[in-house]
Amino acid sequence: MYLRHATVHKNGKTHTYWRLVRSVRHGSRVRQEVVAHLGELDAEGRAKASALARHFLGPRFLQQDLFSASPPVAPTEVRLDQLRLERGRGFGDVWLAWMLWRALKLDEFCAHALPRGRELVPWAQIASILVIARLCAPSSELQIAEDWYRRTALEDLLGIEPIHVHHRRLYEGLDQLLPHKRELEVHLKERLGEMFDLKYDLLLYDVTSTYFEGEALRNRLAKRGYSRDHRPDCKQVCIALVVSRDGMPLGYMEFAGNTTDVTTVEKIVTEMEARHGKADRVWVMDRGMISAKNLEWLKAGGRHYLIGTPKSELRKWQQQIVEREGWQTIRKELEVKQLEVKLCKAPEGEELFILCRSEDRRKKEEAMHDRFSKRIADGLRSLCSRLESSKRPEDKIELGKQIGRLLGKNSRAAAKFDIHVIDDPSRPAGLRVEWQENKVWSEWATLSEGTYILRTNVTNWSAEELWRTYVQLSEAEAAFRIQKSDLRIRPVWHQKTERVQAHILVCFLGYVLWKTLQMWQRRAGLGDSPRTVLEEMARIQSVDVVLPLATGAELKLRCVVRPDRAQHALLARLGLVLPSRIAFKKLANVVTTRP
Repeated sequence: MYLRHATVHKNGKTHTYWRLVRSVRHGSRVRQEVVAHLGELDAEGRAKASALARHFLGPRFLQQDLFSASPPVAPTEVRLDQLRLERGRGFGDVWLAWMLWRALKLDEFCAHALPRGRELVPWAQIASILVIARLCAPSSELQIAEDWYRRTALEDLLGIEPIHVHHRRLYEGLDQLLPHKRELEVHLKERLGEMFDLKYDLLLYDVTSTYFEGEALRNRLAKRGYSRDHRPDCKQVCIALVVSRDGMPLGYMEFAGNTTDVTTVEKIVTEMEARHGKADRVWVMDRGMISAKNLEWLKAGGRHYLIGTPKSELRKWQQQIVEREGWQTIRKELEVKQLEVKLCKAPEGEELFILCRSEDRRKKEEAMHDRFSKRIADGLRSLCSRLESSKRPEDKIELGKQIGRLLGKNSRAAAKFDIHVIDDPSRPAGLRVEWQENKVWSEWATLSEGTYILRTNVTNWSAEELWRTYVQLSEAEAAFRIQKSDLRIRPVWHQKTERVQAHILVCFLGYVLWKTLQMWQRRAGLGDSPRTVLEEMARIQSVDVVLPLATGAELKLRCVVRPDRAQHALLARLGLVLPSRIAFKKLANVVTTRP
């Protein structure tokens, strides 16, 4: 990444506007993409950024307990020809993650929940190592202990020597942290609400799964079920996550890998209400959560909901789809060229159904139907050709199975074809296959392509408000993508149930740090990609500058390498100032003297 600037002359004044740009390769070409518009970076902007940082980090913003000042010293003769650098460590990313950890007051929570006993290293510090590693460089506990921790400056930030950070202590740290899961979620809900003024009137709920490597014989949650990771060969565990409208996590639960989504609703809603109280909230869920039993339970408890509905429900509203009256057009979303919504009242009057149709979605479904139809037609033609050239009798049952497999692989268009296997003694194969297009299916597909339906018992919102609320469910889906791709919650290598639950908890905490940085970025005008910021910060290192003195002694100064222009711009927008020096903790061999 690097900086670009544009000079604008306006009203007799000159303004310099800065942009953060990175080079991205697209095939054989390299293009420059703007990561963030940084503005003028003037004194007023820096003051606003500093105030924003103080708001997030609190009164401990200056971190005077960590970084040493530069007191006046008497002049000392130094042998510049023998000056050298030692002990390079990654500093920027772990320092930023540590600042986020403290901003969320997780250090205070862990110190209270995991009070220090007779252990050599406090469990609160081990918890911070696990979560910071999950955010900065997700890997196994063994990798953290044997490689990652030794290459970072966390030793200086936490005061824990690498020799005391080994995989067994990290595993035990997981065991110590897990019993406090519920209290952690309550603490984070309150702290995030303070930092970002969050509203929890709308809760987004979704379920995903993550798979295991190994048999996981001692794990009661490890079962085979529908795999969203396309690994049906592996056992898995299901994770149900609840987030706010901004994607900030409120809580989660684990379920056995063979649990169906529809059976999780009552448990997760009851659990969230037990933790955070029952308020006038709207629960937003996708169509996999819906059942008559769940709807009746939500209604009986006086709860509000907005739920996706199976596409089979569309047939009940065929007349309303055909009618042109009542459709409202929305053209405000970049990803949607044209979208129309229409409110339909249920016959009972207690619910509203929202018909939605999108031009982009229609084209996508049309292309999908065409693709699967072509595959089925090509497969049937190939089957007929084989029967015509066959020199021996074919088994009718086996032929039916082959057709069934062909339709199963292309189920989206399977109903488009009426297929018949007919006995034909005139052929050596004894059989022939005939098929024709199901015109009723084709007409309905043309009418319903791009259309889906929602249902809700919130009757005082407009169709547009309801649709915009439902599409925020993508925040929950994004949370799963981040945890799977950026925080690497999968695959799970732990075998014991409690260790797996602790692993999920650490990933959850890592996601909280991720979202905190993301919200901070947004308000600072730095885009929406925490990984880009972390990768840029990771290039900032700390080193030991060894100064040989004329007296024969050596003086070591632990310094932070000065950021380049792009890094300095990032820090300025976040309102942060890197330290120039790091105070030595009480560790061995920090200052040496020549004999």
